[in-house]
Amino acid sequence: MTGASGTNRDKPIVGGSAPALTKPHVTIKGVKDGLIFVMSDTCLYTDLIDELKHKLNKTHDKILSGPTISVQVKLGQRTMNEAEKAQILEIIGSRENLLVQSIESDPLEATEVNLSGERITIIKGIIRSGQLIEHEGNLMLFGDVNPGGAIYASGDIYIMGSLRGLAHAGKDGDEATIIAASHLCPTQLRIAGVISRPPDEWGFEKEAFMEFAYIRDGDMVIDKINQLYRIRPEAQNMFV
Repeated sequence: MTGASGTNRDKPIVGGSAPALTKPHVTIKGVKDGLIFVMSDTCLYTDLIDELKHKLNKTHDKILSGPTISVQVKLGQRTMNEAEKAQILEIIGSRENLLVQSIESDPLEATEVNLSGERITIIKGIIRSGQLIEHEGNLMLFGDVNPGGAIYASGDIYIMGSLRGLAHAGKDGDEATIIAASHLCPTQLRIAGVISRPPDEWGFEKEAFMEFAYIRDGDMVIDKINQLYRIRPEAQNMFV
């Protein structure tokens, strides 16, 4: 077996300092019917929130004062859950004259299929730096996850492309989940609470084969996709 193991279980990740701001995360545009808040979909959600608060309370405080103004919020391809949308509404609504009429997004198109007896949601596109996709269930991406991009799923994750960002399968604690990719060179892999070491510490030379990661005896192991049948007999024809 081509193997690589060695992980940190449930150890918090400490990030480095944030990169310098190169373009606004929040752009406020005036239109005939009010204002449009254009939210970047390539930055971290926390950075987006910080800049939104800063513009509302400091740099744009005087400009946004006055009579009632209708606001449309554009999220781009960013996916937000209801709690995050509620936070956006609360922050903008803290200025009593700003009335949010809509929050709109253009997320990646998704379809659901049955492969080898498993329900899998399929999406197509590129997960860019700063973008985060979160999904309940099994997820298959036809595209790449770039460095700085992240993909989270409660079930398995299949990347039909290059995985060069972060992938977290079994995010709710399921250690039986896997992460597979056509080109597996992530910044980090997580399965449930198990965290992989960086790829340059895996201890074997990377090959141009589709590979998958899974948990064995508490450690994360990397193997070629043609060995998937050993732990998932029902999936032996999934990639042939």
